[in-house]
Amino acid sequence: MPTATSATFDLAETFEGTWPFAARYSDAPGFRMHYVDEGSGPETLLLLHGEPTWSYLFRRQIPVWSERWRVVAVDHMGFGRSETPPDRTYRLQDHVDNLERFVLALDLRDLTLVMHDFGGPAGMGLAIRHPDRIRRVVSVDGPTPAGQADLVDRLTANAAASPWFRWILKAEEEGVLEQVLGRLDYNMLSTLKLNGFERNEVITDAWLRAYRAPFPTPADALGGIGWAKGFATGAHRFETPDAATKAELARKPALAIWGEADRTLHAEHFLPLFREAFPDGEVHVLPGVGHYSPEDAPEDVARLVAAFVARAKPRSTSAASAR
Repeated sequence: MPTATSATFDLAETFEGTWPFAARYSDAPGFRMHYVDEGSGPETLLLLHGEPTWSYLFRRQIPVWSERWRVVAVDHMGFGRSETPPDRTYRLQDHVDNLERFVLALDLRDLTLVMHDFGGPAGMGLAIRHPDRIRRVVSVDGPTPAGQADLVDRLTANAAASPWFRWILKAEEEGVLEQVLGRLDYNMLSTLKLNGFERNEVITDAWLRAYRAPFPTPADALGGIGWAKGFATGAHRFETPDAATKAELARKPALAIWGEADRTLHAEHFLPLFREAFPDGEVHVLPGVGHYSPEDAPEDVARLVAAFVARAKPRSTSAASAR
């Protein structure tokens, strides 16, 4: 039986105090999934990162939000401090399955999903499967697929305009995708810059070490490889809601925060998908902010989400009745 690998960095590492949170683990998804669990309260914010980051992305927001609510931030399979099983696939549907098992094992309810990058489709998959557990949806540069008729067209148009997705397709065609992304320890900074952030002053030795640490060898980079390859080969499968679930989700309070300079997931293609899924949702476009909004505008993201959670009450009573 193959043995799951995990990042070989010191699990006590705080990256010069920038990551002071206690590590917790769940075996519910069939591998050792790392998460942090900070704060307390009647509601829970579930933070979902994307490619090729980990929950470190939210390090500036966790202390703010955990003052008022419980905050749970997970590392997807193959990312961060979670294990990287060699015998698993790393497609969207696998991440949704893992997240579902994690949420059910911890019996998380009254959730506000805070989703970045592919955390968006993963979180939406969870919401479609368990709408009764979701109170609110927050997209931070994270797509919100919910059976929209033009979903594929918008994904295709975005891919044609995105340097990251164009590179993925070219690398797969040339047979070098696994080779390049297998060295995320070496090329992490160039990968993050290709996806796009605007504040170069965030780059410190500790910051770069934190993002490189999960990928010391190609065997540890299967998460990053798998997400990119799944796009290149069309292997990802979006969860599709039935009419009743789609209507139930549309009633949830929703917030979109998008970097105006996001060149990986362009606002012009993804905000219409958000507005269709959540007709009454709020939208905030941040000028001069790139794909990694929690890095480029940490205070704005923290403030906007906190204000939204504090005031936005669900119109549906399904979540409350399930408690």
